[in-house]
Amino acid sequence: MASRFQRYLLPGFAFKAVVIGGGYATGRELAEFFLPSGPWGGVMAMLLATCIWSAVCIATFLFARATGSRDYQSFVRALLGPGWIAFEAAYILFVILILAVFGAAAGAIAASLGLPAIAGTLALMASIALVVAYGNTSVERLFTYVSFLLYGVYALFLVLALTHFGGQIAAGFSRAVPTTGWVSGGITYASYNIVGAVVILPVLRHLTSKRDALIAGAIAGPLAMLPALLFFCCMMAYYPQIGAVTLPSDFLLQRLDLPLFRLLFQLMIFAALLESGTGAVHAINERIGNAWQRRAGHTLGRNARLAIALLILGGCMFVARRFGLVALIANGYRVLAAIILLVFVVPVLTIGTYKLWRGSAAEVRP
Repeated sequence: MASRFQRYLLPGFAFKAVVIGGGYATGRELAEFFLPSGPWGGVMAMLLATCIWSAVCIATFLFARATGSRDYQSFVRALLGPGWIAFEAAYILFVILILAVFGAAAGAIAASLGLPAIAGTLALMASIALVVAYGNTSVERLFTYVSFLLYGVYALFLVLALTHFGGQIAAGFSRAVPTTGWVSGGITYASYNIVGAVVILPVLRHLTSKRDALIAGAIAGPLAMLPALLFFCCMMAYYPQIGAVTLPSDFLLQRLDLPLFRLLFQLMIFAALLESGTGAVHAINERIGNAWQRRAGHTLGRNARLAIALLILGGCMFVARRFGLVALIANGYRVLAAIILLVFVVPVLTIGTYKLWRGSAAEVRP
């Protein structure tokens, strides 16, 4: 029988796992989408994004349970019918973009530690491929263990930031800065990240009722945003100049001047990139694996999962070497947000909710 942790918290941890790598692991994304609205405008945008995440997660989890969907293709076939192809194309774009960002971020982390950038990218590739090769159980364990590490490190980061430059943080929040743009920033940020709600469908197999889906979906938004909010507060110590920094996390760590904590934080970011990349690649493996089982009558083997993962990672991550981290986030994420909004967020909140209300969602089980 599924535990309360598996029913209520694991979906939120999994959603956070997919969100964090492309959402705020390095701080670059927070600088891009929240800092332009100022300290309080940024906080308002984060609260708006949290509400959107929870609403879409609730609708997604309920629809997935009603249709028996355990991979994103089954879900969008039930939701969009023939229009599922549009989502498939958008998801491929999503995976290419975020894995390229992760590759660039891992390379930047390695460089900040005095190692060749390529070493960070290759280490991340190998780690993701190894975890996804072992399937659902391995992935869920990664989401769980990294989540505890991540929340602990971010909490410690806030404590250290308050003790070292708490006055500067207060001064940053006291600045009289216009909050214009916070609505568009919150919607854009929430839109490109919310695809994580359908990426994590494999972990929803533990849900036993509509109530489970409602609670897990409502909790998912705050669980995913809490570390980002803590991080954003720390960044206010050096507002507004931190907005132009490629790696805001390392910028703050250098000013804390605590070598051991800096190493711990960089390792935590690497672990966050690992769980985010794992979630994205595992979703593709599950989609292929379920299709393979329907046609061949047996499950996808470990070697096949590993080969698929390496093929995806090898193609996507090295896009980063062509474009770079800042350009990928500034340009690619906004385009992706608009596409995801059209092919997933709007349909699941309208078509999906309507089918659930009519009770017809169960009639389109794949």
